Amino acid sequence: MRFEGKVVAITGGGSGIGKEAAARFLAEGAKVAINGRNLKKLEEAAREIDPSGKNVVASAGDIAEPATGAALVDAAVSRFGKLDVLVNNAGVFNPKPFLDLTEADYDWYLATILKGKFFTAQAAAKAMTKNSGGAIVQTGSMWAIQAIGATPSAAYSAANAGVHAMVRNLAIELAPRKIRINAVAPAVVETPVYNTFLSDVQVKEVLPTFDAFHPLGRNGQPRDVAEAILFLASESASWITGVVLPVDGGVTAGRQ
Repeated sequence: MRFEGKVVAITGGGSGIGKEAAARFLAEGAKVAINGRNLKKLEEAAREIDPSGKNVVASAGDIAEPATGAALVDAAVSRFGKLDVLVNNAGVFNPKPFLDLTEADYDWYLATILKGKFFTAQAAAKAMTKNSGGAIVQTGSMWAIQAIGATPSAAYSAANAGVHAMVRNLAIELAPRKIRINAVAPAVVETPVYNTFLSDVQVKEVLPTFDAFHPLGRNGQPRDVAEAILFLASESASWITGVVLPVDGGVTAGRQ
């Protein structure tokens, strides 16, 4: 029970990696506050991972608004008394050629991915300072490390590169406050994000074609990334900060 007595806040906690991480934190003794834009979906996820309703609180809102991150932190502290871990997981993805990207597309990526993580981390760090420290884990992206022609993602990649840079800078700035910050950088992980721009039929057809893209021969699953997140948030990683950890089936190592 690595997280017995710990309180964890997770953005994008209603599905995919965030939901999986929430379930695993709960299984290891934590109490969890989850965020997402869709309140109904968020409440359904909360009931699924904690039927008792005692150990999960839902805080809905668009993480691109700084007040949403602050509200999530407040929900965790108000309900459970403190905040030990933030998993800054919320994100968006919709591959589009550079020449077709609009200002609205650009703003969408930067606001949700970079601005959202920035101000949620700030709210969490303030709460953790009152609690003598904590850990922040960001979800970055392999696309911020390596460009993939099949999925043109200039704005998405730029936003996540900012997330990676934030991790390194905040690792130095927050270390005196006993707050560690790291990131995971996943490759293709089979989550509902692909259903936001592909039909169910297209998802079933397209995603398997990326299995061979990964040297380990398969796409990632939410559990793969969640396990890495829990490690970085745990005391097992107490001497690790400022790291961007690829969780990518070997993609950034090279090609077969």
